[in-house]
Amino acid sequence: MIERAGAGPLRRLVLLRHAKSAYPEGTEDHGRPLAARGLRDAPAAGRALAESGGLPDLALCSTAERARRTWELASAQWGTPPPVRHDRRLYAADAADLLAVVHEVPGRVETLLLVGHNPGLADLALELAGDGLDDTLDRLRTKFPTSAIAVLTWRGTRWSDLAPGTALLTSLTVPRGAKKPH
Repeated sequence: MIERAGAGPLRRLVLLRHAKSAYPEGTEDHGRPLAARGLRDAPAAGRALAESGGLPDLALCSTAERARRTWELASAQWGTPPPVRHDRRLYAADAADLLAVVHEVPGRVETLLLVGHNPGLADLALELAGDGLDDTLDRLRTKFPTSAIAVLTWRGTRWSDLAPGTALLTSLTVPRGAKKPH
C-alpha cells in the first residue's frame, strides 16, 4: 500500500455502491429492493472487502432499501460486523454532502465504509483522489457500477482534514456473485 504524505495515521475511506436494484411498479425510489443480481453481488462485495484485509471500523449507510440490504448481505460475510449508522443524508447526496458527513466521523475511526449511491459516490472518489494506482482513476471516470468498491487512503488526524486531492485511489473492485445453475 502506498502511503500518502501528511501527518497522522493512515486512514481508509471505502465507498460501496449499492448492489443492483429492481424497479417494481408502484415502489418509490427510496423503497426499491435489490434485484436477483443484487442479491448475488452484495455478498460477493462483502467477501471482497473481507479478503482485502481492510474491514471498516464504522459503516455509514444510506437509508434507501437497496443500500440497507446491500449492507446487510455484505456485512453478513464478516465474523463481527462493525457498527453501522443509517443516515438519510447519504440518500441522493452529491459529493459535497457526502464529504460533509465524512467530516463528522470521530478521529478514532481509521477505516470508514460508506454504502450509498451514484453519481455521488463516484464524484466523491474522483474529487478526493489526487492520484490513483495503475489505471484506477481512468476506470472510475469511465464507470462506477453497482456493487463497486473504491478504496481511498490518506493521512490525517481528523476526518475533517480530508480534502479534495489529498487521497490516493488504491483500488477499484467490482465483485460479482456466481449465477445459480439452471
